[in-house]
Amino acid sequence: MSDIDFSPVAAPDGLLTGVLEAVGLADVYTEWDTPLGHAFVAWNPRGISYLDVIDDPAGFETGFAVRIGRRLRPTDEQPPAPLRAALERRLSGGRGPTHADLRTLTDFERSVLNVTTAIPAGEARPYSWVAREIGRPKAVRAVGTALARNPVPLLIPCHRVVRNDGIIGNYGLGGPVNKRRMLTMEGVPVDDIQPLKGLVGSDSTHIFCLPWCSYARRVTPAHHQSFRSAADARAAGYRACKHCRPVE
Repeated sequence: MSDIDFSPVAAPDGLLTGVLEAVGLADVYTEWDTPLGHAFVAWNPRGISYLDVIDDPAGFETGFAVRIGRRLRPTDEQPPAPLRAALERRLSGGRGPTHADLRTLTDFERSVLNVTTAIPAGEARPYSWVAREIGRPKAVRAVGTALARNPVPLLIPCHRVVRNDGIIGNYGLGGPVNKRRMLTMEGVPVDDIQPLKGLVGSDSTHIFCLPWCSYARRVTPAHHQSFRSAADARAAGYRACKHCRPVE
C-alpha cells in the first residue's frame, strides 16, 4: 500500500482570487485624487476598468458590481506604472493610450468611446459629430446612451461631448455641474457655447470649423465668417478644418 494521502486538501486562502486577478477575471481598486475630488479606480492586467468620484468604498464596490460584475478587492498598492501614467496624463489634459479595459461594453459602445478619446482638451464636440465619426450618423441618441455607460470617465473624456442645442448635457460624474467644471478647467468657454446653428470660417485662411473647435476661437471678429452648412462654406470657396472635421 502506498503511504501517499490522496484526501482533498483545501486551497490556500486567496489562491482563487489571486489566479482570477492574474488572468484579468478579477480586479483590485484603490483611492485616487481627481479634479472633481476623491475617487476610486479599479484595474486588472488588461487595464483600468472602472472609475468613480465617490467617498464611500462600499458605494464604489456596489457600482462596480452593477456595471462590471467581476470580483473586486481593495489594495494599498498603486496601479502599475503604465496605467498610472495614463491616468495622470489624461487628468492633466494630455493625450495618448488610455489603457482602459472596455470588454464589458458592446462593439458600438467601444467605438463611441474610442472616438471620444480623441477629442482634445479645451474643445467640445456635439453628439451628432461622434455619431458621424463612427459611421452611424442617425444614432445620436444611442451615442448618448453609450457615453452614459462609460466606465472610466476622466480617462475617456465623455465630458467633452455636448448637445447641438448649446446645452451641456448630462454627465455620469456629478451631472451638468461637474461637466461644466471639467470643461471650464480645460479652457472651454462654457458660457459662450451656443446652439450649433452654423459653422465658423476665417476669411484669412478660408477654413471653416465647428464653433467649439480651438481654431474657430482664434478667428478675430474682423475675419469671422458664419455659414449655415458645410455646403454653403464650400460654395464660398472654404475648405473644412482637418482638426475638427466639420463635415455633414
